[in-house]
Amino acid sequence: MKYVGAHVSASGGVDQAVIRAHELNATAFALFTKNQRQWQAPPLAPEIISKFKAACAQYGYTSAQILPHDSYLINLGHPDDEALQKSRIAFIDEMYRCQQLGLTMLNFHPGSHLRQITERQCLARIAESINIALEASQGVTAVIENTAGQGSNLGFRFEQLAEIIHQVEDKSRVGVCIDTCHTFAGGYDLRTEADCDHTFTELENVVGFTYLRGMHLNDAKSEFGSRVDRHHSLGEGNIGKTVFSYIMRDPRFDGIPLILETINSAIWAEEIAWLKAQQSGN
Repeated sequence: MKYVGAHVSASGGVDQAVIRAHELNATAFALFTKNQRQWQAPPLAPEIISKFKAACAQYGYTSAQILPHDSYLINLGHPDDEALQKSRIAFIDEMYRCQQLGLTMLNFHPGSHLRQITERQCLARIAESINIALEASQGVTAVIENTAGQGSNLGFRFEQLAEIIHQVEDKSRVGVCIDTCHTFAGGYDLRTEADCDHTFTELENVVGFTYLRGMHLNDAKSEFGSRVDRHHSLGEGNIGKTVFSYIMRDPRFDGIPLILETINSAIWAEEIAWLKAQQSGN
């Protein structure tokens, strides 16, 4: 079964994200469990946790259909020890918030070396950060998102994702989320079915589909291989619609959240309906 949805707002409380996903006829959703632009956030109140769980039960969402995202401020590969510790504390807090809400995954961007340490050193710091977070939490899988490689961000090559996973001690609690825009901008073509075959074969060979825990379905304003992160609505960017039909027909992408982060939330319901229709070849 395909779980399709969007990254919806949690404004007014995380329970409101569930309602917004339901209003889109989504079978999956993503959310921030706190303000993604701030380091600190009030703890989740017991009544908010209860409301979230009740809304999920009411509208039929299980943890397998929900892919929360951490704060954009966090850099688990930060070259400065003090800043790295700050990011690690914030990440552990994000893991704990997921744990409180009964969620089993946390999606995050791996990190950046800021041109102050080597790529290898940064990847090792990211893996160490994950190990520390997994030790400090229970039941939540750390889901590494591939990046476009903008600036000094790592994770834009499948080999970088594989190296992080290699250094994570508990392989049962680490996975990846593949963003189509980031993949394309990072130098993996997705414009034709043959391109999709090649790119996803490489994903299987380098990382392995056993680690795939979710996807972000975005077209790209950015050019192929540009390492620029600019999302677009489905079919309106430089990737086109082929890859999205491909994903919806391919059983390798069953049972994981397939999340829109496209730029026009007003048409998310239409995009979700279109994606669902691709399963029957419409």
